[in-house]
Amino acid sequence: MTTPIRVTVWGENRHEQLEPEVAARYPDGMHGAVAQGIEAHLGEGVRVRTATLDDPEHGLTEEVLRDTDVLTWWGHAAHGEVSDEVVERVHRHVLEGMGLIVLHSGHWSKIFMKLMGTTCTLRWRAEHDRELVWTVDPTHPIARGIPHPMIIDEDEMYGEFFDVPAPDETVFLSTFSGGEVFRSGITYRRGYGKIFYFRPGDQEYPTYFHDGVRQVISNAVEWAVTVRPERTTPTLLRYETEDFYRGRGYEGALSAEAEAAAAEAGL
Repeated sequence: MTTPIRVTVWGENRHEQLEPEVAARYPDGMHGAVAQGIEAHLGEGVRVRTATLDDPEHGLTEEVLRDTDVLTWWGHAAHGEVSDEVVERVHRHVLEGMGLIVLHSGHWSKIFMKLMGTTCTLRWRAEHDRELVWTVDPTHPIARGIPHPMIIDEDEMYGEFFDVPAPDETVFLSTFSGGEVFRSGITYRRGYGKIFYFRPGDQEYPTYFHDGVRQVISNAVEWAVTVRPERTTPTLLRYETEDFYRGRGYEGALSAEAEAAAAEAGL
């Protein structure tokens, strides 16, 4: 029997608490809608939990992250309230092999910006734009079963220039009513972890009930799981000639004699 993929769906959950129209649109929260979509598409193949900003440690304790194969992330109004300690923890787990799916305005989250090393800025407009999501790479597992184009009747516009590093793969490209284009489905690898950024999903629209959007996120969950048998951090090791398997830990850039001299000199 295949072990279910362990998914943690993280949502900021601010708009749902503070804006009645968003609460009415997403009665179980946006994180709840994302979780339900994953469960609907992957069934017994996943075990899904949710976590939010107001949970202790934002619901992302060391224990939770160790028990998470793939983390999805949606944030918007309170990026600055996310603890730097938790960001460091999530960052470490991604490098060790946890998959990460960043949704919509999560492009400006601390964790995505840290992983990208850029401003992650873009152009935007919230005027009920129609979005056409075009499949750029029909052979990619994340594109499986997605119509070309996928039509989202109303959503916020994001446009280029999107200040992120060149993606490892571009899976989807979106076009909008005003003629704008945007790299809306892109992948990265950082350390041993796989990352997928997916654009659709502003709180003003019922995007996470769109079956195609749910299918993309579910496909991405399956894609983002590491094939490595254990979660470890990439490590610098020294290997002697012809010794391919027994690396030694880093012992510093200076020789033992130089280290001793530096210590004696108080350097």
